[in-house]
Amino acid sequence: MSVPAMDSFKTVLKFLTNQKSTIGYSFMAIFTIGSERIFSMVSFQCPCNPKQNFSYGLTFLIGPAVVLLTIGLFVSTPLWRLYTGCCLNPFKLCPKGNFMGCLQVFVKVLSKACIAPVMWLSVALLNGTFYECAVSGLKENMVIQIFCKNKTRACQDELPRVPCTKSQQPPNENMELLLMLRAQSQILGWSIIIISATVALIGTCFKNCRSKVSYLQLTFQKIYMEKEQERFEVFAEDYATKLAERNLKSFFDNKSPEPFPFPNHNAWEEISAVYTYKEREQYYSTLQRYVERADRDYSPEKHPVLEGQEFIEMT
Repeated sequence: MSVPAMDSFKTVLKFLTNQKSTIGYSFMAIFTIGSERIFSMVSFQCPCNPKQNFSYGLTFLIGPAVVLLTIGLFVSTPLWRLYTGCCLNPFKLCPKGNFMGCLQVFVKVLSKACIAPVMWLSVALLNGTFYECAVSGLKENMVIQIFCKNKTRACQDELPRVPCTKSQQPPNENMELLLMLRAQSQILGWSIIIISATVALIGTCFKNCRSKVSYLQLTFQKIYMEKEQERFEVFAEDYATKLAERNLKSFFDNKSPEPFPFPNHNAWEEISAVYTYKEREQYYSTLQRYVERADRDYSPEKHPVLEGQEFIEMT
């Protein structure tokens, strides 16, 4: 590959790396739209029954959003970093009374996990299929007043059949009800989009307004945290490989293992804590704060043995 072509490739790769969040959200949006269309065309069949419409339509509208929220929380590294071990030591959730720092982490985790569910609800409501089925099965007076005001009793009886175009009403009245249902659904969809965008903007403005450091320093910290995580995975894999080779060599050679320096349990606990910025410290992560401590504990870890789901130290 020629030098200009290589430079162009590096430029494109750098651009994609810098825009990975935007690309990820774009892919998520495309995936959500595609999934909603597949659900609507393949698996969704409104029963057009006054006793089942509401529960059936609501399940298809809310169910995937709940699943996406659960998946978003499940794959959130900051959540598990904060939550792991808190049943045995509840103070790990908010160490040293740092309630605001922990709350900030929870809000950040929850806001990221809500992106996919909000996308699903917005797309599903803009399409209107699930909402039409759900609302047409309601027998509440408010619903009847909205859709069947100044109309005959037949409107109320035939409303659950409108989404399936099986209503015995005249075609123009059937289309009128269907358009009203779809309009309400799309209004709700756009309302969710507008509210979400407004909340995101206000939250970002509030966070940056109360920041104790400049925008460029926040940008540097973000880059540093990403690089630290990347290098941590490389170092962890390298040390895990060396430790495995050392243990296997000791086993097959049938002799005592060579000394292997390894961080102790307290060190792992400290670098796993939630990071909070302090003006008197020029640190960008809990790892940096730990390694630059003057009273750092260099004592090695004892040999852990896995029994069930807990480590038991062997002396």
